[in-house]
Amino acid sequence: MVFTVVCADESQALHQDPTFSYSLTAANDNNGVEAKKKQSHNGRNKHTPCSLDIKEPKANDELTGETEAYLAVVLARYSEKWLERTKTNLGYPVNLDFNYDALGHLQQFSINNAGDPFIAGNYGVHSRDFEVGVLDWFARLWEIKKDEYWGYVTSGGTEGNLHGLLVGREMFPDGILYVSKEAHYSVFKAARMYRMNCVKVETLASGVIDCRDLKDCLLKNKDKPAIINISIGTTVKGAIDDIDLVVQTLEECGFPRNRFYIHCDAALFGLMLPFLDRAPHITFKKPIDSVCVSGHKFVGSPMPCGVQMVRIEHINVLSRNVEYIATMDTTIMGSRNGLAPVYLWYALNRKGYNGLKKQVQNCLIIASYLKDRLRGAGVSVMLNELSSTVVFERPQDEEFIRYWQLSCQENIAHIVVMPNMTKKTLDTFLDELVEKRSIRFKDGKNQPPCVASDIGKENCVCPLHI
Repeated sequence: MVFTVVCADESQALHQDPTFSYSLTAANDNNGVEAKKKQSHNGRNKHTPCSLDIKEPKANDELTGETEAYLAVVLARYSEKWLERTKTNLGYPVNLDFNYDALGHLQQFSINNAGDPFIAGNYGVHSRDFEVGVLDWFARLWEIKKDEYWGYVTSGGTEGNLHGLLVGREMFPDGILYVSKEAHYSVFKAARMYRMNCVKVETLASGVIDCRDLKDCLLKNKDKPAIINISIGTTVKGAIDDIDLVVQTLEECGFPRNRFYIHCDAALFGLMLPFLDRAPHITFKKPIDSVCVSGHKFVGSPMPCGVQMVRIEHINVLSRNVEYIATMDTTIMGSRNGLAPVYLWYALNRKGYNGLKKQVQNCLIIASYLKDRLRGAGVSVMLNELSSTVVFERPQDEEFIRYWQLSCQENIAHIVVMPNMTKKTLDTFLDELVEKRSIRFKDGKNQPPCVASDIGKENCVCPLHI
């Protein structure tokens, strides 16, 4: 019995995948970046021929076992593919160094944490005990007492941002949202969803918010409350906004504490900075109002998840009683994944503070190694202090980008060093990158791009800045 899986050829899938938005022809053109920008929207939302059809079992299927055999073949094929793609994931911040085999038996339960994590509803199969345990751990990490915080386990950083900014909007319906132009896209999504007046603030070359521009923006709108989104690690450059400087700027502009709300998007670095002695503190002892972090990034999880935490006095602006589930509606989602808190609880117990600290330190060591090797190979590169996000000039070969799953933005790309990455894997990447560059630039007709405007002229090694 032979089964065929659609798009089994990886190279065919590469060109048919609608997320692969750049043409290989454009990548080899001298004006490749501009061509790629123009073509980046082509084919968006079109149905891909790689989709797997749902097949109706035949009448005699229980006898032939054809469906089970088909499913086994498809899943084996995709497991093999995912295993290979996992080995070359450099651009997206997920920790793949995890093992949750001991939790496999939990899949027999439909664990649902619908509603408020602190109020048990009428659905009995939930993991609120685990969820509150995780929240208490983060409360200690971010220095807030148990009776002073409210929080929940989310589906990821985006939901955390949606919740934190919604609380800010509800507290200040006429407030203005200030956010750096390099913040995560979900912050701008929240502004659109909630119809918030959003002001984009300039950033420095490093990617941190420019508090001089923030000050100008605040002074133009002194009559309106300020809702501030602070990026504790920007998406592309891993830049960490200075909480203290933002607060100082607010005070200098005449905003008292009861006229501003600060949400900290700490998706990745919210679980890294607390373990670095010289790092600025993410703490509720400062005048911040909410913090969110992703669980699948630094902790590592087979499913997207995260934690959102807010001062308990703020949560009443969202609370609504729901008789149907016999609890309070305080979250973004209704039904919530009850497995995620168990996974986080399990991982945090196994690793502990010391285990996480060792992983953070190792990531920074390897990130520094990667930066030095790129610079040694003549590649423009930047690494912010206390960051594991290495930013460098965008490779000109789109198949290479696709293979290594690099995250790119115009002329730059980045690698986010995570606990599962090794020097051996990065050495393989670097060897291939050097070979690609030697072929492209060997005749002198092509030159490395100038990325001074992206990462600063001190980090650019193009012919103009050598």
